[in-house]
Amino acid sequence: MSAATPSPSAGGSSPTERRVSARVGSISESATLAVDAKAKALKAAGRPVIGFGAGEPDFPTPDYVVEAAVEACKNPKFHRYTPAGGLPELKSAIAAKTLRDSGYEVDASQILVTNGGKQAIYEAFAAILDPGDEVIVPAPYWTTYPESIRLAGGVPVEVVADETTGYRVSVEQLEAARTERTKVVLFVSPSNPTGAVYSEADAEAIGRWAVEHGLWVMTDEIYEHLVYGDAKFTSLPAILPELRDKCIVVNGVAKTYAMTGWRVGWIIGPKDVVKAATNLQSHATSNVSNVAQAAALAAVSGDLTAVEEMKKAFDRRRQTIVRMLNEIDGVLCPEPEGAFYAYPSVKELLGKEIRGKRPQTSVELAALILEEAEVAVVPGEAFGTPGYLRLSYALGDEDLVEGVSRMQKLLAEAKN
Repeated sequence: MSAATPSPSAGGSSPTERRVSARVGSISESATLAVDAKAKALKAAGRPVIGFGAGEPDFPTPDYVVEAAVEACKNPKFHRYTPAGGLPELKSAIAAKTLRDSGYEVDASQILVTNGGKQAIYEAFAAILDPGDEVIVPAPYWTTYPESIRLAGGVPVEVVADETTGYRVSVEQLEAARTERTKVVLFVSPSNPTGAVYSEADAEAIGRWAVEHGLWVMTDEIYEHLVYGDAKFTSLPAILPELRDKCIVVNGVAKTYAMTGWRVGWIIGPKDVVKAATNLQSHATSNVSNVAQAAALAAVSGDLTAVEEMKKAFDRRRQTIVRMLNEIDGVLCPEPEGAFYAYPSVKELLGKEIRGKRPQTSVELAALILEEAEVAVVPGEAFGTPGYLRLSYALGDEDLVEGVSRMQKLLAEAKN
């Protein structure tokens, strides 16, 4: 390639020189998927890597859900285009499921079925944001939120919480971040990456603050059924009817029913916003795969037996991983109350010598752990808070214990 020829990813001073648009070129790769891909590549090369990277249940999709998909494959009506916004019977079932699980009564016309939660998040932001609109994003945050906001023309404004508050932000912090450009506040409970769960009182306080200032709330409820101990899931529009006209709920079948690969999520919101998002989807992807929608219909129409069984395993693993991480000098791991992630602080380990290296960042520490202990974890930089690691405990018990044991052995060597 000559010096005058820009690389495929390079920007230029003019549109004719730029090969990749500035908008798309600025998007970073999903850190969690990148870590998972690297772990799988190393395993394929014969290395005994244990991966704590991807937020993916290790259980199979329930049999009755799979059978519904098999039957759908045989049904000619599913071999054709269906409504871009989702199968009518699935939308009705989602409305019934929402009332059953959170007490929030919605109409099928308020629902858009999407290709997983990520498309739901992007289309929700795209439907309500104009260029320059600000979205308050509590951090640590899931990597996709700020990227979706930027793609939609918005500006993410981070509000950071740490382990001293259980990774929960306060109304006072949110208010300090609010400006005349603020349009949306993001609310996620249970949280990815921290597993934090807000009490009903704290959730209601945040919702009332949003109503008071005329803000939109986008709430991601994908982990609604994965809460432990005394923690309880709270759906903001269910407890605050006055919020509903400016509230968008994102959800899906991925975590509850071990259906990450089926790619079915949804948006619930005011009819005009859902109609706008549906118009966008009609040009972007049209309908979600009919087979996957039929599987999702079986999932949301069924009972919650499968998730209850998974939850027992996650709860057991949660207690094990927190105990073992806290046994490592220099690691502090609050007990997560929901989802299936541990988010320990490793700030005290940074700068210490470990096998001849002195990692200065959690990115460098994660790389060292992968190379020396053959354990894949995601550094906190991916979630907006350097100095932490995220470990998913949605993997087998034996692998979990073996993986953290390797980390214990390696990090015990840390010295000043």
